[in-house]
Amino acid sequence: MKLYPLFADLSRRAVLVVGGGAVAERKVAALLDAGAQVTVNAPQLTPMLRGWVEQGRIAHRPEAFRESWLDRIWLVVAATSDRATNALIAELAGLRRLFVNVVDDAQLSTFHVPAVIDRALLTIAISSGGQAPMLARLLRERLETLLDHSLGALAALAARLRPRIRLRFPQPAARRSYYERLFAGPVAALLRQGREAEARAAAEQALAGEPAATAGTVVLVGAGPGDPGLLTLRGLRALNEADVILHDRLVSAEVLALARRDAERIEVGKQAGNHHATQEQIHRLMLEHASAGRRVVRLKGGDPFVFGRGGEELEFLRAHGIGYEVVPGITAALACAAYAGVPLTHRDHAQSVRLLTGHCQASHDTLDWAALAHERQTLAVYMGVGELAGLQSRLLEHGRSPSTPFALVENGSRAEQRVVTGTLAQLVERAAAHAVHSPALLILGEVAALAGSLAWFGAPPLGATVHDIGDAGRAARVRPARHQDGVLAALHQA
Repeated sequence: MKLYPLFADLSRRAVLVVGGGAVAERKVAALLDAGAQVTVNAPQLTPMLRGWVEQGRIAHRPEAFRESWLDRIWLVVAATSDRATNALIAELAGLRRLFVNVVDDAQLSTFHVPAVIDRALLTIAISSGGQAPMLARLLRERLETLLDHSLGALAALAARLRPRIRLRFPQPAARRSYYERLFAGPVAALLRQGREAEARAAAEQALAGEPAATAGTVVLVGAGPGDPGLLTLRGLRALNEADVILHDRLVSAEVLALARRDAERIEVGKQAGNHHATQEQIHRLMLEHASAGRRVVRLKGGDPFVFGRGGEELEFLRAHGIGYEVVPGITAALACAAYAGVPLTHRDHAQSVRLLTGHCQASHDTLDWAALAHERQTLAVYMGVGELAGLQSRLLEHGRSPSTPFALVENGSRAEQRVVTGTLAQLVERAAAHAVHSPALLILGEVAALAGSLAWFGAPPLGATVHDIGDAGRAARVRPARHQDGVLAALHQA
């Protein structure tokens, strides 16, 4: 059966819903959102439906269904658990030429409620004719990930300007060109950024003046640690809108595979000893492509603002008049800890977490090692594989216990993830024994002892037994917890 797609205006129109259970409640909620005047016929109502009756939002008829209730009704929903009752309601509605939806019964229904993507003004409905509702829901879930919530505001702006747009551009081709710029250009970007007044002004300016060349933009996107499932929805949308993608060397192939197929991909990974030159090249490429009107995604592993030089790149873009956005990503400390089963904070073990970079030895001289050596805190060290010996010696020198547990997470969240555990005294030895290499994150602190029991992803931790780190873990567990409000995050930029 092929259905005719139809969007109904039910504002201030009477609708009857027969049934008072959870399904009826969902139907009533959608009808209220559409502005319908709803009457519910059922002896018993869910608490939510009772609340709406008490608030005067819906009318309630508790007695048995009567045919006369169909008079002056525009639409009927039968949501009882009795098929004979539903069939009777469908038959009587049909005699009055009323559209009726019988829940979970496509044969008795003359209209079907689709799976809906709601972007306020913009509504997308997906229907399988009532034959495969789970497929429709699956498609809705997939489309939800692609459609930004700012589309509703964009549709409202276009509706407001529509009479003037038709007057300004009487020819369909010119009008279509304006709409394309409105929907895909800087106005849409401003709405995504929550800058509605600026978006309206830009749309007005484009309407009043001659069409201007589309300006390019740069979006800094955090790709997360590698698992493509950890990419944010906004990051996915940016990848699907990109003309050019400047990506770090360690961005996973699985994340890149989510990008628009015809986007140009340029690897801009930094190499040891050549970071400054590479950063200058990244700046040059961003400026070159954005100046040519392209949509550029600067794709960074983890989060752009956690040891990712995102701030430097924004400063460069601002200095050169290039528009930009930032899409946060899940940083390695959060992802590696979670995938290794290590809580970064725990009321019995650690009340603070510090994020550090071990990338360059010179930066270590600026750190407060005495503070870092305190117990009952977690250190998350980025890019520290090559500096483990220095980290170990400085922490021990400043009083950190040799029995402090560690978890060294290599390729966190990826299929090849490895976790090496042990104590601070064993850190360099264990890392060498298992040939740990970049990318790897070091988690040091009492919480790391939990990796052996809470690990859930990939292979079990390597290099240490429960007995090796058990003493430190037990010592942490028997100490009385000292509760502190908040979490201290000390960020040190290389």
